[in-house]
Amino acid sequence: MIYNLYVDLEASHTSLVMAFRHGCTVFLHKSSNNPLLAGTRLAHNYVRPNLLSTSHTSEIPVKQYHCQPQRSFSRSASDSPVARKYARGTSHATIIDSLFDSLRQADCDTVDANDLLDLITKAGISLDDPRLSKFVDNLKNLQGPRSSQPLKRRMTSLTLDREAFKRVTQESVHMLLRVVTNDFCIPDFQRFSAVIEELFHSCKENSEGSLACYIPELNRVDPNMWGLSICTVDGQRLSVGDSTAHFTIQSSSKPLTYAMALTELGPEVVHQYVGYEPSGVAFNKIGLNPKNRPHNPLVNSGALAICSILQPHLSPSDRFKYVENTFRQMAGGQTLGFNNAVFLSERSTADRNFAIAYYMKENRCFPENINLHELLDFYLQICSIEADCEAVSVMAATLANGGVNPLTGSRLLDPAASRDTLSVMHSCGMYDYSGQFAFKVGLPSKSGVSGVIMLVVPDLMGLALFSPLIDHHGNSVRGVQFCQELVNRFIFHHYESHLHTGKKEDPRRLHEAHRTDTIASLLFAAEANDLATLRRSYISGVDLTAVDYDGRTGLHVAASSGALDAVKFFIEVGGVDPNPIDRWGHTPLSEALHFNHPAVVEYLEGVLRQFEASS
Repeated sequence: MIYNLYVDLEASHTSLVMAFRHGCTVFLHKSSNNPLLAGTRLAHNYVRPNLLSTSHTSEIPVKQYHCQPQRSFSRSASDSPVARKYARGTSHATIIDSLFDSLRQADCDTVDANDLLDLITKAGISLDDPRLSKFVDNLKNLQGPRSSQPLKRRMTSLTLDREAFKRVTQESVHMLLRVVTNDFCIPDFQRFSAVIEELFHSCKENSEGSLACYIPELNRVDPNMWGLSICTVDGQRLSVGDSTAHFTIQSSSKPLTYAMALTELGPEVVHQYVGYEPSGVAFNKIGLNPKNRPHNPLVNSGALAICSILQPHLSPSDRFKYVENTFRQMAGGQTLGFNNAVFLSERSTADRNFAIAYYMKENRCFPENINLHELLDFYLQICSIEADCEAVSVMAATLANGGVNPLTGSRLLDPAASRDTLSVMHSCGMYDYSGQFAFKVGLPSKSGVSGVIMLVVPDLMGLALFSPLIDHHGNSVRGVQFCQELVNRFIFHHYESHLHTGKKEDPRRLHEAHRTDTIASLLFAAEANDLATLRRSYISGVDLTAVDYDGRTGLHVAASSGALDAVKFFIEVGGVDPNPIDRWGHTPLSEALHFNHPAVVEYLEGVLRQFEASS
C-alpha cells in the first residue's frame, strides 16, 4: 500500500529516508530545501499539511515527491538509495554539512566523536570496516600517536567543529550517510543482536556429540569451543563467543571452489565433470551417477572433480596460492592460515579419498594427464586452510550477496554462479543429513567435520557457526540446533509464508514498522471514508482507538473530513469512545464544528446525548 506522508518544513533526514524506503508519497512545504530531495521529480499539489496532527490550518502549496519503494541490498557505500538520491544535484560539501547539522550538539556547534562512533557500532558496522578506514585513520590522526587503546576510549573527549568534521569525514561520507539514515538491511540491529545472543547461549548448554576421531589432529581440539559470527549483505556484523578461534574449514570450502569454477569456466564446462543432484548415499561413497560423474560438487568425489579443473595449468604451489587468495578476498581481506599438522594428519588417513580418486580416473572423470597425488594434496590443502567465524561469515555473505563482497564491494563471483552454488548447498550441504536440514531449516548451508557450519540467508546475511562436537553425520550439534532455533524465531525458512507467520519476526523491518503502517492505514481510511479498509482493519483485530503522535484517533480524522459513514463505523461497529481528546484539546465534535460538517455534528451530538443519558 502506498501512503502519503505530510511533514514539516524542517523534516528530518531519517524520517524522509524511511518514507522513501517504504514507498510513501511525501508532501513538503514548497520552500523546503532539504538536500535529501535534490533531483527528485516534482509535482505541485494543494493539501492540508499535517493533516493527521493539527487540522487548524489553511490550504497552502506544497511539493509532492513520488518515490518508489527501495530494497536495501549490499552495495558500495556510494551505491545505495540514499547515496544515489544525494548524488543527483547535491554537492559533496552540502552532504557533509547536512550530516554535521544532524549530529551536532544542541548547545554548541560541534559533534562529539564518540557519539558518531556509537551510531556506527549500534548500526552493526565494525570500526575496522574497510569502508570506514579513511574516516578512522583521520580520527586517529587528529589525536596524534597514542597507546594501543580501543578507538572509542581514545575519542572520549574529542569534539569536532564543522571544519574538522569535514576533514575527517570527506572520504567516507557516503558510508556515514548510510549510518546516520540507518540505510541497512537490518534496521534494528541491536534488537536482532540481542535475540541472536539469546539463541546462542541457549545452544551452549548442549554438550552432545563428539570430536572427529578419524582425523587425529581434529581429535585434539577443545570440545567446549562455541562461536558465531554474522555478516549481512550491507556489512553489518555480529560476533559472539569463540568467534576468533581458528579452525580448518574442511568441507565448507567445497561450495566456494565450486562457485569459483562456475565463475571461471561457466556451468556448461563444469557440469561436464560434476552433477548437481543429491546423491542419497554417504558423502565419501565410491560411486558415480548414471552419467559416470560425481553426483554433486559437495561430496568428496565432486570436490575432487572441481579441484581437477581449477587452474590446471599452474604449478601445485601456485594453484593453492590462487585458491587461498580468492578465499581471502571473499573474507574481505581478513587473515587466513594453513594448518600443516591437519594437512599431514589427513593425508596419512586419506586411503578412502585415494580410492575414490583412482575409481574416478578409471571412469575418465578427470581431465587428461591428471596427477592424482598432486590432486589429492591440492584438495587436502584447501580443506586445511584455517579461518575463524568472522572470516567465514563474510565468505557466506559474499554468496548471499550474489558474489559481491559486502565489505569491499568487489565482485568476486558471477551472480549465476552464486545462485547455483546456493541451490546445491540447499539440497546437498549437510552430508547425509541434507534432506532433513533442508526440510527443517530451509536455508543453504555447508558443514565441515571440524565443527564449522556456513549458513546463508540469501539477499540478507551469511553466518558462520563453530563447535567441534559433531554428530554421526559429521555436523556440529550446537550449530544444527542454532540453525533450527533461528528459523523458529525469524522468517528465514525459504518456504516460509510472510503472510501467516504467527509470532515470528522479520528483522528486515523495524520492530515498530508494522504498528506504524497499521495506524497510517487506519487514519487514511478514516479521512477517505473508506469503509472497505475500515472493515478489514476491524476484522483483522486492529485497535480502532489507535492514535498518532498528536493523540488523534481515526474518529478525529473522519469527523474533521466530514466522513459520516466512517464516523458511524467507528462508533456503531467499533464501539470507540465518541469523545476522545487529542493533545490540543480537540474532540471529534469540535473538529466537525470547526470544519463545518453539519451532518457529522448532528450525529455526534445525538450520540453524546445518548451516552450522557445512559451514564
